[in-house]
Amino acid sequence: MPETVPPGAPATPSGPQTAALRAVLFDEAAPPDSELVRVVDTPERRVRHPSDVVGMIASALGIALVLVLSVVAHGTTQGVTEDVQDFATVLGQLLVVPVNVLEGLVTIVLPVAVLIELGVRRLGRQVVESIAAAALGLVMGVLALVLVREFGSPEFIGGLSITDGKNASHLAIPAYVSAVAAMLTVAGPRTRRRTVRWSWNVLIIALLVVLITNQVSLPGALLTLLLGRLAGQAVQYLSGVRSERAYGPALVQAVRRAGFRPTALVRVRDLGTASGVDDLGRIEDVVAVTRSSDPAAVALTRAGDNRVYAMVDDDGVRRDVVVLDGDRQVVGAVTRMWQALRMRGLEGRAEISLKSVAERTALLSYAAAGAGVRTPRLLGIGMAEDSAALVLEHARGAVSLRDLPDVELEGERGDAVLAEAWEQLRRAHTAGLTHHQLTSDVLLVHRDEDDDPHVWITGWEQGEIASSTLARRLDLTQLLSLLALRVGARRAVASAVKALPDSDIGAIGPLLQTIALPTDTRVEMRRAKGLIDELRTAIVERLPEASVQPTRLARFGARTVIMLTLTIVAVVAVVTTINFDEIQTALGDANPWWMAVSFALAGITWFGAALTLVAFTPGKVPILRATLAQMAGSFVALATPAGIGPAALNLRFLSRRGVSVPMAVATVALVQISQVVVTVALLIVISLASGSGALVQLPSTTILLAVAITAVVVLALLLVPWVRRWAWDKARPTLEQVWPRLSQMLGQPTRLAAGLGGNVIMTMGYVLAFDAALHAFGHRLSIVDVAVVYLVGNTIGALIPTPGGLGGVEAALVGGLTAAGIPSAIAVSVTFLFRFVSYWVRVPIGWMAMRYLEKKNDL
Repeated sequence: MPETVPPGAPATPSGPQTAALRAVLFDEAAPPDSELVRVVDTPERRVRHPSDVVGMIASALGIALVLVLSVVAHGTTQGVTEDVQDFATVLGQLLVVPVNVLEGLVTIVLPVAVLIELGVRRLGRQVVESIAAAALGLVMGVLALVLVREFGSPEFIGGLSITDGKNASHLAIPAYVSAVAAMLTVAGPRTRRRTVRWSWNVLIIALLVVLITNQVSLPGALLTLLLGRLAGQAVQYLSGVRSERAYGPALVQAVRRAGFRPTALVRVRDLGTASGVDDLGRIEDVVAVTRSSDPAAVALTRAGDNRVYAMVDDDGVRRDVVVLDGDRQVVGAVTRMWQALRMRGLEGRAEISLKSVAERTALLSYAAAGAGVRTPRLLGIGMAEDSAALVLEHARGAVSLRDLPDVELEGERGDAVLAEAWEQLRRAHTAGLTHHQLTSDVLLVHRDEDDDPHVWITGWEQGEIASSTLARRLDLTQLLSLLALRVGARRAVASAVKALPDSDIGAIGPLLQTIALPTDTRVEMRRAKGLIDELRTAIVERLPEASVQPTRLARFGARTVIMLTLTIVAVVAVVTTINFDEIQTALGDANPWWMAVSFALAGITWFGAALTLVAFTPGKVPILRATLAQMAGSFVALATPAGIGPAALNLRFLSRRGVSVPMAVATVALVQISQVVVTVALLIVISLASGSGALVQLPSTTILLAVAITAVVVLALLLVPWVRRWAWDKARPTLEQVWPRLSQMLGQPTRLAAGLGGNVIMTMGYVLAFDAALHAFGHRLSIVDVAVVYLVGNTIGALIPTPGGLGGVEAALVGGLTAAGIPSAIAVSVTFLFRFVSYWVRVPIGWMAMRYLEKKNDL
């Protein structure tokens, strides 16, 4: 909605206001005697702070950490609590009155004082929100108390309990503290609400006192505070908070502090969509004129998550005002930190405060202009409320690369634009600057009176000074991908070859990955399927000696985060549920000779896997090196899901041995499929040989369970259409890769037999090692039961995408042994021993094998 400064001006433009508005829209001169400032905008009265979401996540993680520590580190937390409570005997009598006074303050006086202050300030909505937050905090505290009491294990309850003078244990989770903490969180910041500041101080002191006097445990006190914070931040985010951004008079004040006297400020939006039209008032010609005459400002709004205003000051010059809002900087800081943490070549520093962000933006803008880069010059900075206004030179007549007509990129005219884009980026790189966010909206193009093209580079907020070589080459990759989206791969590469040295061209190939691109460019590149491959091909055509094999840019991906989380959960579950006293007793009674046999049989599996790989690989591969590669796979399995890490290592090993990538992929896939076929065949053979499948005597419970699970899976594949389609979609790419190699293997029966024999050795090695671990504790099962327990349990457990199937395999094996009649304590001990000899103890051996192969250039 339009605002006029000073207040009292008409709501519709007339007289000098109309002249000022036309100056914004048509680049006309504003009358020098105009005293009014016309502001066309729609202020946001309430906003949702992303910092509240970050706070909710931090509080939830804190709650989880407190609960875990209350069990895992129960001795430590209890020791700290007892150290603090050593004063309870002496101070208990002295603090009777203070405790009562503090309890009265916390329960009655503080909430009333806070609500009164909010009422005096006429913040009625905040009063309601504070009461709602207190109610939610109380409910969460009571719910936590009930859940722990009803479903918590004795160790879990003990970590949150206190012991009175009669050695009686009581669960202590003061829910009212959660209510007060939630209310204070919503009531406002400590720096602006005096009662809130004093209330937090009194609440912390009260908690320390009740902790000293043995009325609550340390985990219980932390838990209640974090529950209150979580409830308060949730209410704040859902309801929103009062906007402290600069609008209207405050925005004008910020611009004046930057050294300008504006006569008109008009909010610029992307008017290509209907949502951007509503906020420009009811002036009919605003939409059409702004869309056609101010594409540079529109591109500026799309390039960043900031407010942009078209401004005319008292000298009649048209300029742009970019407004940075403090509440938005948390998102930008978290995004930059995540990108720097995840991807190589980016600096890890990320400013959060508004002033730091404004100063960094100014520094990069001045540095780019000083390096001779054509970029809108920063003319001044002013701050007001929780916003910073950056006054920029307006790129008059410029159009973003996104909006540039195709005719402007054809023939020699287009080649000149491409050359100019490379030249501007070269100037920045020469001065050590990198941009990091080259998209179709930060590149602006305009032509002068002689029809010569000029390219502007805007949006330096996420740039870097004194950048590394990798960072500069990432910029080159982004620009090449950006140009390829408009003019095609070959023309884009041709323009790069003219502008860059061969070393930079060769370095771009391995960096051509979607992770190296900004979000907007990444989305466009995924729509243009095959364009990255076309770019790599074009680079090889220009530089045949160049390598385009993708290099590793990401330190980790979302899958790694998920696997790490699941691993932590699995470790916590194992640590908190296993009775280590029983395991220690069982291991002490285990036969050491059978333990050694189990380890030796598990080691034979390396040779079996190597024999299969050698047999299925075209050409000659030394069996010793292949065995070392399988040993190295034991180390890789520490950080990857079961089967994935060793398969990737085999692929790398074959590639280093000179096997082409398609053939290596087909070979590794054939190895995995043959393992599945051999496993099923072994189950059938063992069942028939042992006589467990006789008609007179029913098979064991273990076999019946395995048959039932298999039948359910087969029925689902046959009867449920979407499951059948999903299974076929998953299996078809692998079958298409494997079939040509399998056809070749059928003509080589010796190699085929050796490959299948290697799978038999590997599978039976694990089965016999598991059986030896069972013998080590003086228990026996039929070999078919052992095989079924191991094969089915290992398969089910490996479905959990944790490193080595950690947690899932253990649970499945323990469950299988228990179902077969083995006592639960012995089942846990057998599983622990087997996993130790077949997984954990092999990790350092695998590390040494990997180091050796790396020195021999085989990995």
